[in-house]
Amino acid sequence: MAWELNSDRPIYSQILEKIQTRIICGIYQPGERLPSVRELAAEASVNPNTMQRALSELEHSGLIITQRSSGRMVTEDTQMIQGTKREIAIAEIKAFFANMRELGYSSEEILQLINENQPRSDALTQ
Repeated sequence: MAWELNSDRPIYSQILEKIQTRIICGIYQPGERLPSVRELAAEASVNPNTMQRALSELEHSGLIITQRSSGRMVTEDTQMIQGTKREIAIAEIKAFFANMRELGYSSEEILQLINENQPRSDALTQ
């Protein structure tokens, strides 16, 4: 099934984010071998060169490593994975607050809305 990619941002950056999310969510486990560039490109319905560019960026960040005989693997550095997860979460929170401020909400009002609208704990377990 093709990945949902938008034309409003560079495709390689969306692919990078998708694979990054798969790593931090545990779909791709630490130390696990990633599918080949061609397999991932076919899954995402993109050109292999575009997939290669995204994977190169992830390799540069350290989230994935290349081993000559085994291909690309997810890093075994779980602290790096958790750090990346935290960085993404903080960026999402900052973007959310910026959007809410654009709507005219103060920080206090935003927090109040969050508290009023968070799912009940029993709803999370169902």
